[in-house]
Amino acid sequence: MTKKILVVEDDATTADYVAKGFEQNGYVVDVAGDGRDGLFHATDGHYAAIVLDRMLPGMDGLAVLGAVRAAGIDTPIIVLSALGSTDERVKGLKSGSDDYLAKPFAFSELLARVEALQRRGPSGAQPVVTTLRCSDLNMDLLARRVERGGARIDLQPREFRLLELLLRNKGQVVTRTMMLEEVWDYHFDPGTNVIDVHISRLRKKIEDGDRLPLLHTVRGVGYMLSETA
Repeated sequence: MTKKILVVEDDATTADYVAKGFEQNGYVVDVAGDGRDGLFHATDGHYAAIVLDRMLPGMDGLAVLGAVRAAGIDTPIIVLSALGSTDERVKGLKSGSDDYLAKPFAFSELLARVEALQRRGPSGAQPVVTTLRCSDLNMDLLARRVERGGARIDLQPREFRLLELLLRNKGQVVTRTMMLEEVWDYHFDPGTNVIDVHISRLRKKIEDGDRLPLLHTVRGVGYMLSETA
C-alpha cells in the first residue's frame, strides 16, 4: 500500500528537499505552506505521518498540533524546528508531537524517525523515547545530559550529536559516511581526520579510567557502540 506523508513547511526550499526525499523512498507527499492549510490537510486526509514545521505563517506549528490532537487525530507527528533548546523540545512533546527534530537536519535521520514512528503506531501507543542507554552509559535527550555510572560527562555539542548517533544505532556499525552526513552535514568526504579526532576525544571521556570499553573501531568501515567487542 502506498503511504502518504503531509509536509507542513513554509520555506519552499526545505519543503521541496523533504518532499523529494520522501517521494524517492516510495511515499506520496502533500505539501502545505502555512499553518491553516496544514491543519486543513491534516484533518481532511489520511496520512501515515505528518512532518510539521514549528514556526509557520497563519497559524503557529504548536497551535496546529494542538488542534489536530483536539480533533482526536492520532497520526504520528514529528516537529521540525530551528528552536532546538531543551525548553522548546519539551513544549513540542507536551503539545502532542511524537518526536522533535532540530534544524538543520539530515534527511536520512528524518526518514528513519518517521519510519520508527510508523512502526510504533498511533500517538500514545508507546512513550516518546527521551533517553538512550548502552551499559551504564546514559543520555537524556531532553536535558542534553550524559552520565556514566551516575557520573556526569561534559560533551561539546558535536560530541553529543556523535554519541547520540552511536547510541541510536547501538550494536550496529555507524559508517564514516553516516557520521559526516548526520553530525557534520557533509555530503562529501572533506579529506580530513575530523571524525578520528572527535572519536578519540569521545572515547577518552566515556571510557575514562577502568571503565568497560564501549566504543569499538570497525576497521575500514566505521565505529560501533556496544557492550561487547
